Amino acid sequence: MKKKKNKLWFAVFTVPTLVAFLTVVVIPFLMGIFYSFFKWDGIPLHEKEFVGLSNYGLLLSDERFLNAVMLTLKYTLIAALFINLFGLMFALLVTQKLRVKNTLRTMFFTPNLIGGLILGFIWQFVFKNVFTQLGDATGLNHFFFNWLLDEKYALIAIAVVSTWQMAGYIMIIYITGIQSIPSELVEAARVDGANYLQRIKHIIFPLLAPAFTISLFLSLSNSFKIYDVNLSLTNGGPSKATEMFAMNVFNEIFGYNNYGFGQAKAVIFFLFVALITLVQVYFSKKREVEM
Repeated sequence: MKKKKNKLWFAVFTVPTLVAFLTVVVIPFLMGIFYSFFKWDGIPLHEKEFVGLSNYGLLLSDERFLNAVMLTLKYTLIAALFINLFGLMFALLVTQKLRVKNTLRTMFFTPNLIGGLILGFIWQFVFKNVFTQLGDATGLNHFFFNWLLDEKYALIAIAVVSTWQMAGYIMIIYITGIQSIPSELVEAARVDGANYLQRIKHIIFPLLAPAFTISLFLSLSNSFKIYDVNLSLTNGGPSKATEMFAMNVFNEIFGYNNYGFGQAKAVIFFLFVALITLVQVYFSKKREVEM
């Protein structure tokens, strides 16, 4: 009787979640794969033309798509590097014996609570007004200008905003990893004469390997999937210099009404992100074992 009751409660809590997951994720994903084999404008009343793998073949000749892939790779490398670098620096700082460490944790984490669209509009104001005024006041116009209007700096601007938003979140993961390191190991190294940098290099970094794996996975996957900040900050401009993977897929489907071709891009997008993140997790886990 007790086992039946436990199974009933298990079903009560899991079935709604499974139904929601199937409805929102699995079924739309399978439908997207199905539609990727058709030429269709997305209007239900219009006829779908089966084209097989032609949509996938067209991807290789789509310059906008290939450019979006390269921009996404470039942005992801920059953003993932600095998100983890600053996240780790913040974690090392707030795990010291500081009176203001809780205040600093709150300050560093707060940007993560701001929605991506709002965040983009906030930083749009910063680049358009604050940066230009600083440039006029200091004479450093070669650095303080509206980065969003420059094709070379617009992508870096998005990476700056993403780092500002996500570094605090990654910091929490590193803090958890640092606090799980036995204090006896750190203290023994201190007694043996190891300075702070040596303790970080030989004790903290090796034992933070699981935290590195999680943080890299999250920063990579989120960077590849960026859309909201990209939309509100630059909307793909200037001159498509910041139209990244997710925005390219969205524009193809809803901007150009190429539903089938856009779905083919979305499938490749999924496979692309899944492959890179799986490879990263594999090698990170392998490194954990070696350490």
